Amino acid sequence: MSQQTLLAYAIVATLAILSPGPAVLLSLRNGATHGARAVMWSALGNISGVCCLSIAAILGLGVVLKSSVMLFGLLKIAGAAYLFYVGVRQLRATSAVKPAIADGDRLPRMRRRDLYREGFLVAATNPKAVLFFTALFPQFIDTHQQILPQFVLLTLVFMAISYASHLFYATLASRARGALLKPLFAKWLSRVTGVVFMVFAALLLTIRRPAN
Repeated sequence: MSQQTLLAYAIVATLAILSPGPAVLLSLRNGATHGARAVMWSALGNISGVCCLSIAAILGLGVVLKSSVMLFGLLKIAGAAYLFYVGVRQLRATSAVKPAIADGDRLPRMRRRDLYREGFLVAATNPKAVLFFTALFPQFIDTHQQILPQFVLLTLVFMAISYASHLFYATLASRARGALLKPLFAKWLSRVTGVVFMVFAALLLTIRRPAN
């Protein structure tokens, strides 16, 4: 794989990663609520999910999703259900907004695990992402070279850019947390966040299986 090809891939990946979506919203919310350092855990969960999706694409799950209406529908419903659950949980939290955790404070182990799991599930339950990788990778693969090392390189580049972007969004939200977490504003922020997650869930349900 040439350096020009890798650079082109990095640009395409960056544009895809920076576009608004559930993972970005999650980083903004966690950055405002828990601080930028806490987002390291949810971002780690996110790129773990990305890694799983990449492996699924390499193993041919994307092709299976294109050919199986039932499997595509089940994965789509599972992803939408989880996003809807996150949205409802956020709406229910509006009645008891907790103070933010300072950036220098150490998160409890259970909270770190929760952040990781949340980031992982938001990333891993999106069938559209599997199709994205299935369509994206072949465009940058040199078939005259060994395939697996190129898949690994493309996946690692995507994960690195994704992790950096989530920390960037979290840092922006953390810097504005003083305003974002004023009691009245925080309640409205939670409501808006919850509704947006539910909208993402509804949009996921509208995704159609690509034609063969």
